[in-house]
Amino acid sequence: MRKYQLGEFEEIVMLTIAVLHKKAYGVAIKNEIQTRLSRKVSMGAMHSALVRLENKGFIQSTEGDSSEDRMGRPKKYYEVTAFGSKAIAHAKETRDSLWRSIPTVALKLKTR
Repeated sequence: MRKYQLGEFEEIVMLTIAVLHKKAYGVAIKNEIQTRLSRKVSMGAMHSALVRLENKGFIQSTEGDSSEDRMGRPKKYYEVTAFGSKAIAHAKETRDSLWRSIPTVALKLKTR
């Protein structure tokens, strides 16, 4: 179903938001992805993905309290919506179905 389609990075971002639960804000999401996946993530790519996901209705944001260390700006926290949960479940089901369909012999590698 196209309405639930996620790109790989979008899926990673959404799963990370779910992992962080109520503590999911830009820098925390970026750091969690980098730590768990040993993958460099730019703040530009992170911001773009968050905007796309929010525009699609897969996540929603709320503002936290402002703080002096952020010059009075509040952190923006993210959570997965019910629609986003369906998209994640669809992605998992699709991947699981593909994995189950691969013949055992197809993944055996020749050794030299």
